[in-house]
Amino acid sequence: MVRIGLLGLVLSVMATGVVFGQTREQKVLADRKKFEGDTLWIYNDLPSAFAEAKKSGKPLLAVLRCIPCEECVKLDDDLVNQDKRVRPLLEKFVCVRVVSTNGLDLSLFQFDYDQSFAAFLLNGDGAIYGRFGTRSHQTSWSDDVSIEGLAKALAGGLELHEQYPKNKAALSGKRGPAPDFASPELYPALKGKYTSKLNTEAKVVQSCIHCHQIGDAQRDLHRGKKEPFPEQLLFPYPHPKAIGLILDPKERATVLQLEKGSLADKAGFQNGDRIQKLQGQSLLSIADVQWVLHQTSSQGTTVKAEVQRGERTKEITIELPKGWRQRDDISWRASTWGLRRMATGGMLLESLTAEERAKAGIAESAMALRAKHVGQYGPHAAAQNAGFKKDDIVISFDGRSDLMREADLIAHALTRRPGERVNVTLLRDGKKLNLPLPMQP
Repeated sequence: MVRIGLLGLVLSVMATGVVFGQTREQKVLADRKKFEGDTLWIYNDLPSAFAEAKKSGKPLLAVLRCIPCEECVKLDDDLVNQDKRVRPLLEKFVCVRVVSTNGLDLSLFQFDYDQSFAAFLLNGDGAIYGRFGTRSHQTSWSDDVSIEGLAKALAGGLELHEQYPKNKAALSGKRGPAPDFASPELYPALKGKYTSKLNTEAKVVQSCIHCHQIGDAQRDLHRGKKEPFPEQLLFPYPHPKAIGLILDPKERATVLQLEKGSLADKAGFQNGDRIQKLQGQSLLSIADVQWVLHQTSSQGTTVKAEVQRGERTKEITIELPKGWRQRDDISWRASTWGLRRMATGGMLLESLTAEERAKAGIAESAMALRAKHVGQYGPHAAAQNAGFKKDDIVISFDGRSDLMREADLIAHALTRRPGERVNVTLLRDGKKLNLPLPMQP
């Protein structure tokens, strides 16, 4: 398959037999050959995995591996299924490796569809113990996940499994609301193009629904109805850094560092705090923190945290103001490419550095977003067709000169309807220009 959001966490390049230089289809078929004979992993068969978990009484570890996502390969180099910290824990789970989101139960498997991997730790009856896996950069992983963190998440999942079903009610918050559609191929943007199963006999790559396509289909659904974009859809699964929490990737959910003056800092967190619960939910990893934040209102609310600080347990209340999600960075996300089509006509915008501002004569507090790239084809060429060029510096958009990041501009642009035109003021070779930019479906 191609790019999938739930990725295998514990399989190295050597273990998979994936070799650079192969076609995508060859990599998928090589992966299938390797794991169909594996004694630890069930290959691409979730129903069998759930049945085995019920029969054996073991918890279930469901991971989906992106083949041949090379960013994932970089991660897999560190997360090897022979690691002495991980392997004994894996053997206590029913492990299933899924290589396609075709037919995936979206009432159960809800996650950040821009992620390059995620894992679900579950009971055989579908109760979710927790999630593992996140990212906040296009290619870098080390700030967010580690093999030590994976081992601790697995150990935590086993602890919750031992307490089950006494803790069943407490785990209910780990499942989300009913999805728009039961499985990805039923979304209008995907219907008729894909089926509920991956074609492993022919056209493997073409038959696979990429994970980020689920998120794209969700956004297209709202855009097609000409509805305003919910912030939960535009800024999904906020990274803890958005509220000033930098968590230790080697721990479950432990504060490594705080951003001074941030929402988390004002709430009273301290370095070394282990966040045991958030909104009453037990945490196995940073992904569980993101799940809670994702389910939290954007309109201003509070979040309750229970932290272990030394020998004491302390309760902390995080005050989240209206619009708090917009502090998150979405520029790394694959889905932002589609948002750029709608909001910037295909331009990729980046903030000027202090040195670049000085050279252009733009104040530090003023809006200044340079067109790093201007799309050339199809709907992504709308800005080019309207007269925009690479290296243009946007200093005002739709009458707003306070949109300091590309994400801020996109969020504002998506409040406008498709077909409308907004006025954009820019600098080109030191001269000020005004150009209209069409908003697109």
